[in-house]
Amino acid sequence: MKLIKTEDAVGNVLCQDITQIIPGVIKDAVFRKGHVVTEKDIPVLLSVGKEHLYVWEKQEGMLHENEAAEILRHVCQGAHMEATEPKEGKIELMAETDGLLKINREKLNEINALGEMVIASRHGNFPVKKGDKIAGMRVVPLVIEEEKMNRVEAIGSVKELSEAIFQILPIKKLKAAIVTTGSEVYYGRIQDQFTPVVVEKLNEIGVEVIGNTLCNDESEMVTNAISDWMQKGAELIVCTGGMSVDPDDRTPLAIRNATDEVITYGAPVLPGAMFMLAYAGDTPVMGLPGCVMYAKRTIFDLVLPRIVAGERLTADDFSVLGEGGLCLNCPVCTYPNCGFGK
Repeated sequence: MKLIKTEDAVGNVLCQDITQIIPGVIKDAVFRKGHVVTEKDIPVLLSVGKEHLYVWEKQEGMLHENEAAEILRHVCQGAHMEATEPKEGKIELMAETDGLLKINREKLNEINALGEMVIASRHGNFPVKKGDKIAGMRVVPLVIEEEKMNRVEAIGSVKELSEAIFQILPIKKLKAAIVTTGSEVYYGRIQDQFTPVVVEKLNEIGVEVIGNTLCNDESEMVTNAISDWMQKGAELIVCTGGMSVDPDDRTPLAIRNATDEVITYGAPVLPGAMFMLAYAGDTPVMGLPGCVMYAKRTIFDLVLPRIVAGERLTADDFSVLGEGGLCLNCPVCTYPNCGFGK
């Protein structure tokens, strides 16, 4: 940092905010720290009483905050997102499409641990809409060691967009079928109130429901219905009812018999402990417990966006859901702006 005459400051970077005060009219920074002085700025600076200015003195091995912020952006910005111009060492990322936000938490935490820079974001594994703010990053000091930013690049190690800390997986236009189980519904003893709830949630995220099959409690009938919908081109199959451990609840057996790989039967989420996910080849088959019918938010809300974004989930994806897996059934639901699933 050095002190120079204002008339000689063109092209230099300010080391402090310059405040303009007009009583009753304005009291605000007319130029911010980090601003590069131009010829037309000189009269304004003189008018606010600045005969001399503190400016950044370029030093070997040091980077200006905006240069360093661009390095942070490079390791953070994946596909389907846009970045703001650097300002005062700060850049923000916005979604360019509807999708699922994925975060490399290991890289994010390692960079934040370096100090003198911050990257803050919304939670990963949740949907974002086009135009949503995804993350903000900032370099704290006006200048920062180039060597430290080299460490950022080494941690980020971004050779292509798919390696960036933040990724957006676009929502896919899937075709889904619903298999509704339960003899009481199949024989018309009670009205099916489960299927409409599932249809609404699927449509909400852009999934087309191509059909629905009613089945009784016989596992073979349910298995055949699942297989039939796969042959008809269903890319996602959702089974409702019969998911508990009662002897006459046979949907889990039917799903096992219709698929190649069971990922989980049970999850550390309430409501939704008796949830099931399996795959027949690449086709996900879900078994929904009864809570999905009457609870505002359940494990179905946590899993569905990830499935529709094309993720193939594993058992590890479910085992980590315990912390934050308790829905508090708030009188006014603010999901996803709450702790559920986080």
